[in-house]
Amino acid sequence: MSGAGGLGDDLARLASLVFTARRLLAGGALVDLSAIEERVREVCGTVAAMPPDEGRGLVGDLQSLIGKLDRLGEDLRDRLDRFAGPAGTITTQG
Repeated sequence: MSGAGGLGDDLARLASLVFTARRLLAGGALVDLSAIEERVREVCGTVAAMPPDEGRGLVGDLQSLIGKLDRLGEDLRDRLDRFAGPAGTITTQG
């Protein structure tokens, strides 16, 4: 990732990964979030190293991505709640 332009492209790809994870999760699939985690780590590192003036143009994209990640988190909590039994124990479906 280099510069705001390249990071903007990376943010768009990351948003696509989050969308795909949400879609798979809604379909009942198990979702490996490690690729998303790694990309978020890379984006955060790149943004932290940017000059403030360069990063300001990405604020809207970053806020949008945060919202998408929040919704993925809600989806994951909802899915876990469906499998949780009394006192938070995990039950099997079937």
